[in-house]
Amino acid sequence: MSKAARIVGRDPADGQGIAIACSEGRIVSMGPTAVDDATPFLSAGFVDLQVNGYAGHDLNAGVPGLEALEQLARHLLGAGVTCFAPTLITASEQSLCEALSAIAAARRESPLLAEMIAFVHVEGPSLDPADGPRGAHPLEHVRPPSIDEFARWQSAAEGMVGLVTLSPHYAEARAYIEALTAQGVLVSIGHTGATPEQITAAVDAGASLSTHLGNGAASMLPRHPNFIWTQLSDDRLTASFIADGHHLPASTLKAMLRAKTLDKSILVSDAAALGGQQPGRYRSAIGGDVDVSADGRLSVADTPYLAGAGHLLDRNIAYAIKVGEISLAQALNLATGNPGRFVGGRGVLAPGQRADITLFSWAPGDEKLTIKDVFLGGERVSA
Repeated sequence: MSKAARIVGRDPADGQGIAIACSEGRIVSMGPTAVDDATPFLSAGFVDLQVNGYAGHDLNAGVPGLEALEQLARHLLGAGVTCFAPTLITASEQSLCEALSAIAAARRESPLLAEMIAFVHVEGPSLDPADGPRGAHPLEHVRPPSIDEFARWQSAAEGMVGLVTLSPHYAEARAYIEALTAQGVLVSIGHTGATPEQITAAVDAGASLSTHLGNGAASMLPRHPNFIWTQLSDDRLTASFIADGHHLPASTLKAMLRAKTLDKSILVSDAAALGGQQPGRYRSAIGGDVDVSADGRLSVADTPYLAGAGHLLDRNIAYAIKVGEISLAQALNLATGNPGRFVGGRGVLAPGQRADITLFSWAPGDEKLTIKDVFLGGERVSA
């Protein structure tokens, strides 16, 4: 890694040149500079609040080790991501605590992970047990929320659990949400079949996010009311979306972005271990036999059902531009400033902020951003 005192790129909003001066890992100043059309665009580093794995590295298949976490982090850097939340799904309490302890230890030992990991996202285990809403989460480990169990997670994680996804249909949900948010932990609604009233009660208790809205849901719902409309219409909730061309139809993603508004929307990859793998059939710890298609779709073998997400944010941003009919700058904000609000204000380019910067090229019609350089705390970490 090498330190950079000055980073130059084009503003995604207007194509004008920007020069950023860095010192001690922070942005010192920003100003206009001369560039040409070959100069890459410049953005804050991308922030991904939901990463289960990628390129064969699986956070939910045994205890994740330091080397695997660092390799996963480097794959994310290659896609322009400078901050992420390792995501653990529904499992036994012992398995969750072992994984949380391992991630905390790895972050403590690795300067790279200390820079990149904001917190751990625990997706479950208090999800709707019904087929459909539960998704690929193992039924045998779905259970009601427990404040005492959460305390044991947090002890194992050395305080690193920062986001929990749950279904608010449980009788214990309100007290659980209130207890977690009182500790500064984010609570997100997901994998649910809850009633609109239960959704609203969860938000009243402090829930502030919707996890991959439109997914982790039954295939058939009442026209209205239902939990999707309630989450779209509640201005207190920010919704995450998987913009990979597989999890949501193009028209659905476009309509949801417009209903939720761009200020209250974020992109997550929800990437799984089989993401980035060559097409073929694989055996997965979650989902069993999984087919990886040439377009990156991960499917439970011989079924129409998804087995996770196969793309990272460099592709999701480009897809959101196309189907959402939004600008490059708007799409970037869905993967920088908006999720950054939930991780201490990361994902923003301004004097005094971290010098986490991604340089990339992109033209209308491109299926992905081509990452040119990534700077983490002002140091070049990918080229």
